[in-house]
Amino acid sequence: MRLKIGPFFVKLIFQYRTLLCLLVTVLFLLHHIERINIPLLNNIENVAYDLRLKLNLPGTIDSRIVILDIDEKSLAQEGRWPWSRDKLSYLVDMLFDYYQVKLLGFDIVFSEPDTSSGLGLLDKLSKNELADNEEFTSIVEALAPQLNFDTVFANSLENRPVVMGYYFNNANNNINPSSSLPKPAHNLKDLPPVGLIESHGYGANLKILQDKAIYGGYFNNASIDIDGSFRRLPLITEYDGKLYESLSLAMYRRLLEQPSLELTFNSGYDLASSTSRLESINIESLTIPVTDQGVALVPYRGKQGSFKYISATDVLNGITPPEELMNKIIIMGATAAGIFDLRITPVQSVYPGVEVHANLVSAMLDQRFKSKPTYMLGVEFVELILLALLVIVLYPKLSSGSAAMVFGLIILAMFTLNIYAWRELNLDNFIATPMVLLFILFSIQIYFGYFLETKRKNKLGQIFGQYIPRKLVEDMSKSEDNYSLKGENKELTVLFSDVRGFTSISEKIEPEELCELMNEILTPVTKVIHHNNGTIDKYIGDAVMAFWGAPLHDDKHAYNAVKASLEFASILESINHDFVAKGWPHIDLGVGINTGNMNVGNMGSEFRIAYTVMGDAVNLGARLEALTKQYGVRVIVSESTKLAAPEFVYLELDRVRVKGKNEPITIYEPLCLSQDLTEEISQQLGLLQIAYNYYHKQQWEFAQKKFATLAQQYPDKLLYRLYLDRIEEYINTAPEADWDGVYTHTSK
Repeated sequence: MRLKIGPFFVKLIFQYRTLLCLLVTVLFLLHHIERINIPLLNNIENVAYDLRLKLNLPGTIDSRIVILDIDEKSLAQEGRWPWSRDKLSYLVDMLFDYYQVKLLGFDIVFSEPDTSSGLGLLDKLSKNELADNEEFTSIVEALAPQLNFDTVFANSLENRPVVMGYYFNNANNNINPSSSLPKPAHNLKDLPPVGLIESHGYGANLKILQDKAIYGGYFNNASIDIDGSFRRLPLITEYDGKLYESLSLAMYRRLLEQPSLELTFNSGYDLASSTSRLESINIESLTIPVTDQGVALVPYRGKQGSFKYISATDVLNGITPPEELMNKIIIMGATAAGIFDLRITPVQSVYPGVEVHANLVSAMLDQRFKSKPTYMLGVEFVELILLALLVIVLYPKLSSGSAAMVFGLIILAMFTLNIYAWRELNLDNFIATPMVLLFILFSIQIYFGYFLETKRKNKLGQIFGQYIPRKLVEDMSKSEDNYSLKGENKELTVLFSDVRGFTSISEKIEPEELCELMNEILTPVTKVIHHNNGTIDKYIGDAVMAFWGAPLHDDKHAYNAVKASLEFASILESINHDFVAKGWPHIDLGVGINTGNMNVGNMGSEFRIAYTVMGDAVNLGARLEALTKQYGVRVIVSESTKLAAPEFVYLELDRVRVKGKNEPITIYEPLCLSQDLTEEISQQLGLLQIAYNYYHKQQWEFAQKKFATLAQQYPDKLLYRLYLDRIEEYINTAPEADWDGVYTHTSK
């Protein structure tokens, strides 16, 4: 009986093994022709692409292109950005008249009028209060051409090889009526059907600027990969039935005196569609291979620094030698902190966006692009089928050792051919997908027939250990509840903590010391948060984001968050004591806390993911932290946090509208636990309440006296001086008739 059953089961296993291999192969083929999507394959293919790109970087500096950098030095010399348009006009004049550059492109958009000259105020006075003063009116009229900085800037752009930058988006209702797009490169009605990326809104330059410059290109990227990396960029896009070009493409065409832009289509090889497929963009002798959406691979030269950077202030002041810019292609962008256009790229995780455009312009000048012609889709499709047949037919006939050797030889051959196609033929042929298929099929052949049942063990320590204290992990392990990283919406409390004046501190010490300094700040702060059952969300430079109430439920999440913020005072005293001994600067923290409904769970991409919280309540917490410096307090909590943690004594600070919110909220400073309330604090709160009553009733004289008394009794309390300043303003200029006592903050 056994002799009969044995061969039967061998045959049955072989058949199922073959069917499983065929099923996996079909899934890979469907993924390849985009009938289904397997994100893991995309991620692996992206990693393989990045490695291949890095192995073949030119690694040279292109001296033809210079990046005019709005850097920290420029901001220190010329003032904060944005600069007045008359200064930009002078900069443009210097570039073309003194330095004689060949072309200027702006990786910047000028969408708002410049009112810094005060012309609007003078004009208002001449039409109202001083309308009868003919001398004043005539002076204003005479000065108007000089003080209209937008016109001055526009005039400097006229009849010069300048390409303005702008961006597209998908917001239909945010188009500034005073802005204007450049002329489109084509009307799509004149072309075959093209499946370009379509935009529904834009952020463009003022009409007067765009009309004078004439030419422009968008600098945003609507083809960012799921991991956030800039591997490719659409060179053309569709808006309102017209075709517009990217900044790099517009600069290249402007350099050649605007030759026509032509599109090449192919058909017959696209396995996913029978229609014509966009194949390339042609400009005179240049052919740029693109996808059917007009997207090109960015041909990076190397890491940041593949192009010369020159500080904008050095050009403004004529410090840069003329020969460094003469006949150069200039792209103006920013790398200064706060306006840094940061991007993730295959060559570097932090990369200036302006240099992405420089790489594309450089590649156009050298005709250096990688292509993936339509027929390659068919070649890759056949490659997957051949690999599957090879494994299914060949493996059963080989010993384990021989099969492993064949497997290795196939991998080596695939890798060698792929690198050859990249380097010599400029072809972008996939590599990771066939290798993954080969590995899976090989594994099925080896391990099929072994049915291993795996036990699902509790991995909470591994999953949550980096976010929450060990004690909570132990409690979760003992609990019978199920814990998950899946998203959910629940009431939580979020805390943002930031080191005050960190930028100035970082400029005073060496990088090695800065790392040590940050560790000595963040470690005790984290310990306090963990001690109070908080979950660390992330470290953002010198800032800490934490939340309470997840993953382990906590009825007292608001209480624990406020308690942690008050304990920061003691650790700061210890930290500063140690810092004095080391000669480091004194530090302080700003803390914002808010309670509300938030989305919590693993969020991000499949390439990079984190257990985090999101939502309006989270954003409000960040806004509150930013307000601490303005009110001169260490901690600010929202009204919802105060209600959720009534165990504390709070000092009311203000009723405000934070940036991005229409509804006013009352903000508070937590002082101590209720049982620790002293007579002095109680008297201060009572006097403050009287002062607030007068303030909200607009009885300015009485309110002023009360706040003056508070300011005298508590000279270190910035809050009372802040209200005295406000009252002084309201005495001089009465608030609107419908004033509700709410102060609106216009900055974050």
